[in-house]
Amino acid sequence: MIATAAPSPCARHARRTVLSSFLAVLLLGATAAVSPRPALARGPDGIADVAEKVIDAVVNISTSQTIEAKGGGEGRGGAVPQLPPGSPFEEFFEDFFKNRRGPGGKGGGELQPRKTNSLGSGFIVDTSGIVVTNNHVIADADEINVIMNDGTKIKAEIVGVDKKTDLAVLKFKAPKELVAVKFGDSDKLRLGDWVIAIGNPFSLGGTVTAGIVSAKNRDISSGPYDSYIQTDAAINRGNSGGPLFNLDGEVIGVNTLIISPSGGSIGLGFAVPSKTVAGVVDQLRQFGELRRGWLGVRIQPVTDEIADSLSIKPARGALIAGVDDKGPAKPAGIEPGDVVVKFDGKDIKEPKDLSRIVADTAVGKEVEVIVIRKGEEQTLKVTLGRLEDTDKAQPAAIKKDEPADKPVTQKALGLDLASLSKDLRSKYKIKDSVKGVIVTGVDASSDAADKHLSAGDVIVEVAQEAVANAADIKKRIDTLKKDGKKTVLLLVANGDGELRFVALALQ
Repeated sequence: MIATAAPSPCARHARRTVLSSFLAVLLLGATAAVSPRPALARGPDGIADVAEKVIDAVVNISTSQTIEAKGGGEGRGGAVPQLPPGSPFEEFFEDFFKNRRGPGGKGGGELQPRKTNSLGSGFIVDTSGIVVTNNHVIADADEINVIMNDGTKIKAEIVGVDKKTDLAVLKFKAPKELVAVKFGDSDKLRLGDWVIAIGNPFSLGGTVTAGIVSAKNRDISSGPYDSYIQTDAAINRGNSGGPLFNLDGEVIGVNTLIISPSGGSIGLGFAVPSKTVAGVVDQLRQFGELRRGWLGVRIQPVTDEIADSLSIKPARGALIAGVDDKGPAKPAGIEPGDVVVKFDGKDIKEPKDLSRIVADTAVGKEVEVIVIRKGEEQTLKVTLGRLEDTDKAQPAAIKKDEPADKPVTQKALGLDLASLSKDLRSKYKIKDSVKGVIVTGVDASSDAADKHLSAGDVIVEVAQEAVANAADIKKRIDTLKKDGKKTVLLLVANGDGELRFVALALQ
């Protein structure tokens, strides 16, 4: 018999602790084995139901285009590649290039036209056969076909396109009863909401991916009205033009592009929001073109320095840098230097907001515009015109007092200033309609140089007051310094009369 020492109280306590921990682990393991995974780990239950309900409304868009390939002799695209003598590929390349030529053979014949094909996705929004897709999917196509989820192929024609939002509307004759989807309200999306991307990229049937809304109102500088929904739902090649759904089966976006070095999804997909899409689709169906609102102004951001000089806190809105003589803004009383902070009841935080809202507003509608002018809010009414894509609105020529007959020169703010004369107009190519004080030199170490002012620029206003000669500028600056101002706002024109605001430090 082997004797053993009785365990001490400390040892007994330690063993009980270990045993309790072991039992706890067993119990937790058993619970984990029988408990379902958390909902967030497997996604919402409704994805399959949504996909089943809407997938027949998602179609493949197949296009073909004939490319005229011209060339001959040793010209571009016409010569047989030069290979080492005896290369096993020599005969292959010679036959390949001969077969691509016309009657001239390898001597100087024309390359034959060739067809290229591309694939994308789209979705049916009307059972009469109306399809929405991306413009880049069907651009320059000679033939467009819609391929249904069951493989049925039907020729389609273009109703209208909008290049600025990269959207297109097609129509086709429905061979049978169709399934159509409806637009939801993209403004109600929240960050983290689940979304479902469905595409039909290779006419093999719909493909479904899911993810969340990663960001809203993304501006990636791809167009003038960027306001994308960003999602990590996988969007791959051929999914362009397909719909992005919410969990109610409503289209809340059109999958348009991805950012990826490999061409595959890395979680950076972008969709045009349904609020934009629905308006574009309605106009294309009604008019075959877009009829956007037009205000007739040039705008620029309100920087912190500009906001300080205009007594605007916090910095916000769109600064009016120029007003078109023939635009709706001028008769409404909108002036350069005004800061638009609200348009048609919608807040304007930055210039892009104003561009988008004006474009989305109906032509001919009278709207209220709230501007900040010299530190005070004013409400104006303007009736919108129609934006013509081919017209580039020029800012109005600001009529100010003529400069003094005798030129006056001054130095201020790191600038060499002079009254405009015929000689200076000729030297710097300044139009007669441009009035103000010309910059003839800039100190390279000054704030003015950092803000890209240069010789030939014309200062039209200082602190929203017109200046006619260099002495006027010096007086205005001295007054502002006495008033304790830290910055001064200049309205600057180039030789053609295009205006911009520049805020300079007074120190």
